[in-house]
Amino acid sequence: MEVLSSRTILRPRDYDAALEFYGTTLGLAIAREYPGGTVFFAGQGLIEIAAHGGSDEPIRFPGALWLQVRDVYSAEAELVVAGIEIVRDARQEPWGLHELWIADPDGIPVVLVQIPPDHPIRRDTR
Repeated sequence: MEVLSSRTILRPRDYDAALEFYGTTLGLAIAREYPGGTVFFAGQGLIEIAAHGGSDEPIRFPGALWLQVRDVYSAEAELVVAGIEIVRDARQEPWGLHELWIADPDGIPVVLVQIPPDHPIRRDTR
């Protein structure tokens, strides 16, 4: 199987609130719009907000969205000014990454991650 592209599709209870969160609050650029949906660039991936297929049932999303940022501490300050609830303050984790946890309007966890220059993710081990 050859995978040519991928994206995460979210079907929020409140489409407009999700657009505001991902587009305005997080500042993701729009990759494409179609009737009933918006696709945002998210680094090397895409996040699609679909206005169809959702329900009023509580959202169950056992994973998290992982978004790499240049400076997680600056991002935290921006989010606090914007009135976004911080689920878990920015801090360096035992595995070396600096992480900040927030949630989208449906409670889906969003992890903002800063990768230090000396972290193994940045080193070419070939």
